[in-house]
Amino acid sequence: MELTTVNIPVLALRGLTVFPHMHLTFDVERTISIAALERAMEAEQEIFLVTQREISVELPGETDLYPIGTVSHIRQILRLSSGAARVMVEGRRRARLRRLWQSSPYLQANVEELPEEVPSETFHRSPRTEALLRQTWNLFSEYAQMSGNIPEEIITTVMDSRDVGYLADFIAQNIPLRHTDKQEILEELAPFVRLRKMNSLLARECNILGFEHEMEGKIRDQLVRTQREQILRTQIRVLQNELGEDDEDDEVEDYCRKILELKLEEEAESHLLKEAGKLSRQPYGSAEASVIRNYLDVCLEMPWNVETRERVSVDAARKVLEKEHFGLEKVKERILETIAVRQMNPKGKGQILCLVGPPGVGKTSIAISVAKALNRKLARLSLGGVRDEADIRGHRRTYIGSMPGRVIDAIIRGGSMNPLLLLDEIDKLGSDYRGDPASALLEVLDSEQNHAFRDHYMEIPVNLSRVMFITTANTTDTIPQPLLDRMEVIRLSSYTDEEKVQIARRYLLPKQMREHGLKKSALRVGDEVIRAIIRDYTRESGVRLLERRIAALCRKTDMKLLSGETKRVQVTEEELPKFLDCQPYPPALHTEREETGVVNGLAWTETGGEILEVEAAVLEGTGKLELTGNLGDVMKESVQAALSCLRSRAEVLGIEADFYKTKDIHVHFPEGAVPKDGPSAGIAVTTAMLSALTDRKVRAGIAMTGEVTIRGRVLAIGGLKEKTMAALRNGISTVLIPKDNVRDLEEIDQTVRAALRFIPVETIDQVFAAALTSPAEAVREEVPEPAPVFPSMSREKVDNALRQ
Repeated sequence: MELTTVNIPVLALRGLTVFPHMHLTFDVERTISIAALERAMEAEQEIFLVTQREISVELPGETDLYPIGTVSHIRQILRLSSGAARVMVEGRRRARLRRLWQSSPYLQANVEELPEEVPSETFHRSPRTEALLRQTWNLFSEYAQMSGNIPEEIITTVMDSRDVGYLADFIAQNIPLRHTDKQEILEELAPFVRLRKMNSLLARECNILGFEHEMEGKIRDQLVRTQREQILRTQIRVLQNELGEDDEDDEVEDYCRKILELKLEEEAESHLLKEAGKLSRQPYGSAEASVIRNYLDVCLEMPWNVETRERVSVDAARKVLEKEHFGLEKVKERILETIAVRQMNPKGKGQILCLVGPPGVGKTSIAISVAKALNRKLARLSLGGVRDEADIRGHRRTYIGSMPGRVIDAIIRGGSMNPLLLLDEIDKLGSDYRGDPASALLEVLDSEQNHAFRDHYMEIPVNLSRVMFITTANTTDTIPQPLLDRMEVIRLSSYTDEEKVQIARRYLLPKQMREHGLKKSALRVGDEVIRAIIRDYTRESGVRLLERRIAALCRKTDMKLLSGETKRVQVTEEELPKFLDCQPYPPALHTEREETGVVNGLAWTETGGEILEVEAAVLEGTGKLELTGNLGDVMKESVQAALSCLRSRAEVLGIEADFYKTKDIHVHFPEGAVPKDGPSAGIAVTTAMLSALTDRKVRAGIAMTGEVTIRGRVLAIGGLKEKTMAALRNGISTVLIPKDNVRDLEEIDQTVRAALRFIPVETIDQVFAAALTSPAEAVREEVPEPAPVFPSMSREKVDNALRQ
């Protein structure tokens, strides 16, 4: 059958759908739409009404319109004062949009009219059609009953209609559906299928209305219950007033009595009494009353007038610290000085100490021991990863679920106004859009301000001047300078091997044997075995890994005892691999004989000191300097400075003046996967390069550390304690150190000082004289070999000293 095609104006509808044989009135505001209506009226044409896909599109194109619409007749247009038009249309036939060929001044399109299917009389009388109609009538009746706003004439029309196609269109036109659902009905040409889809939409709408009525019923019941409870509570309150038994008044009086008993300062007392007065004016079950009760409860939980009796005794504190910690003499002495000041001036302000050191050296345990020695309550605040300022200063009471900050909470948990607050991991504070917690700590950790600290939740001043603060950190680099300035930094260095031996023998081994159910006689571990564990199985500043290795020995011992193999286990150094598997940290590689271009440097790491071997090779070339070994920028610049130092002294050192043009120099630091940085390998690099250039060997058993300048001066370095311990551990007998570091030798372990020969050097010439064999005569005459600070001991004496 040939389809009719016409060119007619187009009116794009937003959120509306017009069905055939239906009347619809709506307002038109867009200029192109009004122009299309006027054009259709002037030419006595019909108009094509089609729905937009997106309501927000102001100037729709062909892709913005649905393909199926309705060819309609304009019955009436009414001009409105606002410039819009109210139009009444009558839908006539379905049509398909073939091409939108005009978009200005109005939409004009070529549309193809779609024929209506006319069901036969047999179709109308079939049981299938009857069943579909009955289903439609039942669903629409249920929908009309649940909706409650369907006009009676619409219900009558639906119940009297037997034309399935018309019925589907009529229902879709007269009930509120999404325009996408109406468009789905409009685009369906088969009448039977169209009504079946309409039934599915009716069933869905009935379910939605059912859920809405259920929720409305629950809300209504809740309101009725709340109103009933309010009425009953009001009646009870009236009866209690008549009988003189007002519980709410008793509650407010109880709060007022507790506030007055605290004998707070005038500002805090008046503020809390004012809050109690607000509570008396609130309905019993109101949300505001609950907030005020929680606030008053928190304020009354504060130990306002409670202080623990402080045991300020230097001797008692020394006994506690010596009993629970080995070594750390400087740290103990500084803490005892703080306690001595407290003993001389009991009313002084609380101290703010910051313990800085690598992981596992005992920062937290020292703070716990200080609290025990002073008889103060301890409250620990872990600040690692804290990013919200409210964690420190609290939330304002206007927020739901607000609470005081961690400082106030710690004082409440401590139960006194003079606790010891341990702020752990203060260097790991974060910051984001919620504020900067480090800035919030500025007032807390300032002894000149914290006597009137105001928490956002409490809003009354709290005196923190009697609180003793101890903070811990792994490094001061990430602590903001204003916060660091408020604390006195006490640095904890890494333990020496001998300190680790004593800690393992006195504390770790007995502790692990108790935890593993071992008697003293069941496991024997000598000092040499502990030294081997420290040397070959741990690489750390503290003793945590060492404790885990000892725990592994205890576990193996439990297995041997339970299997009946033996009744007592004696661990020897040769049997360690059986207990702890292979060595994860084999002895460090270093030169033990005289070699050319190879020097033993000394490096500091977070896990202690290490031997850092420096290799230099001179090759024929064009003056390139090659650096390898995963070096940082500072170390690369240090090598450049060493080369410039050699160039400036080439004539004195007996080097060819143009060596930097004719020779390629390659400097390599072994263990290339390990990052290395810092200037302290300067003299080692310079010595290795001179050795390679002059073929003079480096003396065996010597190591060195120091920064070099391009003028040949040797500057001071850090980490001397750990570096010298690494030298002793690796069999070095002589160590070259900067002259400015001689004062640091007092902090070195006595065993190390006795076992090593220290040579202080001030210039690079002194380094060459002490480190290189067969020096040039000119150098020997100008710079005599410097005298050692401490003479070297024999290897037997060293071993005896280590065993003591």
